[in-house]
Amino acid sequence: MDVNLFIPCFIDQMYPGTAFNTIKVLKKAGCRVNYNPEQTCCGQPAYNAGFWDEAKIIGNKFLDDFAESKYIVSPSASCTGMVKNAYNDLFTNSMVHNQCRSIQSSIHELSDFLVNILKKDYFGAELEGRAVYHDSCSALRECKIKEEPRQLLAKVDGLELLEMYDQETCCGFGGTFSVKFNSISSAMAEQKVNNALQAGAEYIISTDTSCLLHLQAYIDKQQLPIKTMHLADVLANGWGNV
Repeated sequence: MDVNLFIPCFIDQMYPGTAFNTIKVLKKAGCRVNYNPEQTCCGQPAYNAGFWDEAKIIGNKFLDDFAESKYIVSPSASCTGMVKNAYNDLFTNSMVHNQCRSIQSSIHELSDFLVNILKKDYFGAELEGRAVYHDSCSALRECKIKEEPRQLLAKVDGLELLEMYDQETCCGFGGTFSVKFNSISSAMAEQKVNNALQAGAEYIISTDTSCLLHLQAYIDKQQLPIKTMHLADVLANGWGNV
């Protein structure tokens, strides 16, 4: 199967290894991965800040950068959710209405694509330890993803998957929220990390690097015995059996 890869700004600039691991996982799943180097941003920062005209310019470029006829896969529920949902505000009843609807139906977050489209959940990944999965707001509420990452993590050899208290509560990042309301944002990160530690976790795993960056910053500052990992990095780890 041919797929187009969408790598969001956050991953491109700060977690390029996650992008390469996404490619490794997709190839192991039998996909031919295409990457358009002209791609940039989905427009979410401008959209969330209220600059919809600017977001529409960026969104138009996104629509032109990706073929309507192929699946688009992204290791980010946040950006996937932006395209699937917020593009309705930007492009409904516009000249690119039909093009937008086609792209919206084609784009999938990585775990959703692996489990629901490819019907694959085992990649021979290995990770020794105990982990909790963090339901990012975008994954849970915008992309309706909950069981898919857990199904994939349940097949990782050596990994014990735990559930933590207040599982579906936000981590506190929220984009510009973490800048405008720093104290509240930090307190929410503290709460999320403490809940993971109380569950006995050594790892916090999620589909969104923005959440993980926020949580890891708190972990590093407090020097806590836990670390964050993106789902793609977990699925590409080990590979001793396959």
